[in-house]
Amino acid sequence: MNALKHTSAIIILAAFCSLVPVPSISLSNGPEAGDLIPGGPLLSTDIREVVRKIDEMYRSRSSAAALEMEIVTPHWQRTLKMHVWSEGMDKTFVRIDEPLKEKGVATLRIGNDMWNYLPKTDKVIKVPPSMMMGSWMGSDFTNDDLVKEYTFIEDYTFEPATVESPESGVVYIKCTPREGVPVVWGSVLIEARESDAIPLREKYYDGTGRLMREMVFKDVRSLGGRVIPTTLELVSATKPGQHTVLRYTEASFDKPLDPAIFSLRNLRSGD
Repeated sequence: MNALKHTSAIIILAAFCSLVPVPSISLSNGPEAGDLIPGGPLLSTDIREVVRKIDEMYRSRSSAAALEMEIVTPHWQRTLKMHVWSEGMDKTFVRIDEPLKEKGVATLRIGNDMWNYLPKTDKVIKVPPSMMMGSWMGSDFTNDDLVKEYTFIEDYTFEPATVESPESGVVYIKCTPREGVPVVWGSVLIEARESDAIPLREKYYDGTGRLMREMVFKDVRSLGGRVIPTTLELVSATKPGQHTVLRYTEASFDKPLDPAIFSLRNLRSGD
């Protein structure tokens, strides 16, 4: 993992196959741990492999993608177009191309440091850790989603989850943050296809077991030489009528990237 430390960063996060009915889940303390896995018992090593594949699905050693982000609220709606580059888990660069009033807005993350560039003021602003859970460009995604400082494989413990109405061919995995990991979620329930570990949903719960948001993955197809979900919808469970849809229009993986992409100078370049 040292040479290939990945994450499922939404900067490069996409979506999966057909929607399946949402199973009923106990919310007293989030999804309960158990040993019910469709298709037979799932060993801890099998669970780890599913989680690893989800973490690495969009990253690889390097990746580049063109995305569209549609933001919908009860009061307004808009669409952003952007390009995203990443190397492993430690480097991510995002630049907005459209609409015109946001063109050139850029985000850079290197390690634990993150900066935003605002062309209207020609200022580079370092994002403090306290703002990582803040909304990115008014969407349902946070700064942390965009550059994902954590991975399920390294920062969470995971175990099979029991649900009341499991779907055939779907595995359910409860992820709980390891002690000391600075994430706000009390637990995350992953639903993935048993055959290929392609995620269908990720449900995020707070520390009391309350469902806060849900990511739905869909439109699975070949892109950049990989079969991946190309649409991801993030739905808030606490803000009715609000959701954000992320669509991949282009993607490439494991191709050499210019090191200059991941630099403060590039934030201002507009290229």
